[in-house]
Order: sequence, then structure tokens, then C-alpha cells
Amino acid sequence: MTVKGQLYLIPNTLGDNNPLDVLPITVKNIIEKTDFFIVENSKAARRFIKKICPEKPQPSLKLFELNKRTDLSELPNFLTPCLEGKIVGLLSDAGCPGVADPGADIVKIAHQKNIKVIPLVGPSSILMAMMGSGMNGQSFAFNGYLPIDKDERKNEIKRLERLSFEHNQSQLFIETPYRNNKMLEDLANFLDTNTNVCVACDITLPTEFIKTNTAKSWKKNMVNLHKRPTIFIIHKN
Repeated sequence: MTVKGQLYLIPNTLGDNNPLDVLPITVKNIIEKTDFFIVENSKAARRFIKKICPEKPQPSLKLFELNKRTDLSELPNFLTPCLEGKIVGLLSDAGCPGVADPGADIVKIAHQKNIKVIPLVGPSSILMAMMGSGMNGQSFAFNGYLPIDKDERKNEIKRLERLSFEHNQSQLFIETPYRNNKMLEDLANFLDTNTNVCVACDITLPTEFIKTNTAKSWKKNMVNLHKRPTIFIIHKN
């Protein structure tokens, strides 16, 4: 009987910095031991693997792409090496696999197939933003992207503000980076003046910026977030 391999959840950096500045040596050790990877983008994954393990021969890598173009019926096949006793690494493009990330579908299948799932330590922009916000780390929710339509967005921002107030729960969300400045303007205009807004931008990078202010204060002191990965958090006391 073949002993099943494991699925390792391999975190990535949150930007273009030295991987071992923000990732533990365990990540390098696991990458050295496996040739099978489930990735969002093959080119980006090869670049990351080469950066963290420059001695690893690239021709030996076998990459399965998991993104919005992937046929979901193919996903169980990505775990075939595990059923043959080999290690498979699930590698995110940025941050932690399975969190705001398509990798969750693979992890679900691994559990169904009784494949051991092993998450590795790495940077999560959601948790690091929460850590740096000064808001309620006992109760918070990540809401992904908000609507693009102006009226729908306004309604959703006000709904999240009410949730925050009623449940004492910090509300996190993201925006497409080239629309970040508009998002901050909308928060400053739509929220009550005393509602707190945290902007956590370029986390772990030299240009990192984390600041919590009231909506009223942000309206007077805008910052340039254009094309910079950003987490927004709101909390109404």
C-alpha cells in the first residue's frame, strides 16, 4: 500500500522583496524537496522558486495552473502525485494560499481524499493589516471586493459600517489597485465623520504605510495609493 504524500501550503511574498526576509527557512526546505506545484501563474511561480532556491533545476518542475481559466474538473488530477506518495506544494502568487485565493478548492479536495494538509508560516496581508490597525482583533471579517457601481458601493459601505457598530466587528476589504484612491475618497465621503478607517498599504515592503484615522481626517489628508496593494478596514465605535 502506497503511503500518501502531503499537500504543503506555501506562502509567497507580498511584493518584490527578498523571500527570506519575510519567509521562514522551512519554506525553502520544502521547495527544495518537491517538484510538483499547484500555482496561479507558471511564469511567476518559476521566478519565485528560482529566487528562493536558485540551485533547483527548473526543468524538473511540474506545474499545474489553478486560476479563473482552469477547468474545475481537472483539480483532483493535480493531487495525483500525493496519492503516489509525493509532496505537492500549493503556491500562491502573493501571501497565503487558500485565503482570498483560489487554492481553497484544492485544499477542500485534499481533505476529501484524506491527504494531509500542512500550512506553512508566511505573511498574510489581511492579518498584518489587522495587527497594525489598532481595531478589534477579537472580531473582524474580510469582505473581498466591494461593488464597482457607485450607488451599490455606497450602500455596501454603509452596510458594513452598520455591521461594525452593531457587532463591534472590524470590516476589511480590498480594491483593484488602480482604483484605490477612489476607494479612499468614497470612504471619506460616505462614512460617518468619526468612523475609523485604516489604510494598510505595501505591507512588508520598504514603502509600507499603515495608518488609522477618522473618515473626517482622511478627507483632509488623502494619500496616493495608486497601484499599491492595499487593505482597507473600517470600524464604527
